[in-house]
Amino acid sequence: MTSPTESELPSIFRCPISLEIMENPVTIATGITYDLQSIEKWLFTYKKTTCPATMQPLHNFDLIPNHTLKNLILSWRTQSLLSKPKPSLSSSLSSKHLELTSILAAMDSSPFKVNSLKKLRSFATDNPLVFLSSNGVEALCRILKQSNTDFSDEFAPFRACEEALGVLKNLPFDNHDASIGLLSKPDSVNPMLTILQRGSAEARLDAITILKRISKANPSITSQFHQDIDVFKSLLDLLSDEVSAKLSTSSLDLLLQAVATSKANRLKAIEAGAVCVLIELLPDEAGRQRRDKTLLLLKRLCECAEGRLAFADHRMGIAAVASKIGRDHDLGTKLGVKVLWLVCSFLPTKEVVEGMMACGAVKKLFGLIHVDGQSSTKEKALSMVRMHNDAWRQYPCFPIELRAVRY
Repeated sequence: MTSPTESELPSIFRCPISLEIMENPVTIATGITYDLQSIEKWLFTYKKTTCPATMQPLHNFDLIPNHTLKNLILSWRTQSLLSKPKPSLSSSLSSKHLELTSILAAMDSSPFKVNSLKKLRSFATDNPLVFLSSNGVEALCRILKQSNTDFSDEFAPFRACEEALGVLKNLPFDNHDASIGLLSKPDSVNPMLTILQRGSAEARLDAITILKRISKANPSITSQFHQDIDVFKSLLDLLSDEVSAKLSTSSLDLLLQAVATSKANRLKAIEAGAVCVLIELLPDEAGRQRRDKTLLLLKRLCECAEGRLAFADHRMGIAAVASKIGRDHDLGTKLGVKVLWLVCSFLPTKEVVEGMMACGAVKKLFGLIHVDGQSSTKEKALSMVRMHNDAWRQYPCFPIELRAVRY
């Protein structure tokens, strides 16, 4: 067996101070990696206060172990000392692992992350399982965490965070418990929420897609959204986006997940203006699936007193919902009747009762009552008629053929 030669030594393995292979690589505040013994001598023996490679002044002297680079050096040494080739499959996997570790090490040791992340995206797309099994998600979470502390000062960390999300979105991490655990931590979630609010259109879509996936495995993720009203304002802005239907639909899906089990989220969404946005979107919702999701979100918000009040205060509310009620008892009709029932039952103001008659909602309720068979939708329609029948009969537009009928 032969030992690795100096000419074969990759440059990233050399300490910038000693130019020797690093035994204990550590990273300082500027993002440059040095051998522990060399940088300690520079900082604490020679009392230097700058980065040796960039000469930038150092504001802290933390020495963070670069485990990725250390593992890469160990892998390289092992590879270099092998006397026999491994079987082809094992050799291929080992080669891919080494390639990934090399990219990660270069990313960790450089203050400029974006180029490495672009290489990482290509690698992860072609080798997702190798990426997951080689601590790739952990490396991306470090980027998110580091970016989160620097967002207010520099653009580069923000772009690095966007690129990291671009890598994550293509990974099949949904059933990978270790990855879900890492991505569920506040240090990972908070940067995603920042990108959701301030990122490019593509990065916002990536952030929403990842948040939807991790919240399915860990519902507590979305339950914390109420701590920042700007999250809901951003999602509502994207929901109203007329340029990207995919971004709008993804925002609607994440909003539905956020309010499904959390009352605090419902109240914060209402405070952000969700009821008004949904009412104004309803008339234009031609697709059945999108219409049903919009009505479902509106129904969940109207289960709160604050949501019903916001609905009743909007002049288009009753008419918008009534326009989506048909006679076929489909999901849209069921949800629309449920919204009207919630408002009529718990907030039966004069304006609500008059609005039901004026926009034709009452006529639709009578139509549902006379459909054959039993259903919860029919029962709610009948309940509203019984509650307000006497008031509605006072209006000239009340159907003549129904005046003699009692319910």
